[in-house]
Amino acid sequence: MELLWSLLTLPYAPVRGLTAVLKVVAREAEAQRYDPVNVRRELEGIDAAAAAGELTDEQRNRAQQQVLDRLVGPAGPSGGTGAGRREEGGRG
Repeated sequence: MELLWSLLTLPYAPVRGLTAVLKVVAREAEAQRYDPVNVRRELEGIDAAAAAGELTDEQRNRAQQQVLDRLVGPAGPSGGTGAGRREEGGRG
């Protein structure tokens, strides 16, 4: 029966292969997005742009907060990103 099913679904093999490749690519992109090395590099780039005068302090803070919010995840009813904003407000 499995052989018959394989023969009947053979035309869909390229779609299954493409789906598998897309899942691997998505997993790798997600891993790199949260990789501490990449996050640190992005934050250092923001600081370098601010030091060069390309960003105002407000723009730098907003960009840094976006990177940190991405690490924490989307804000839900529990206020997932609210803690980071409270800390920032307490420092300034």
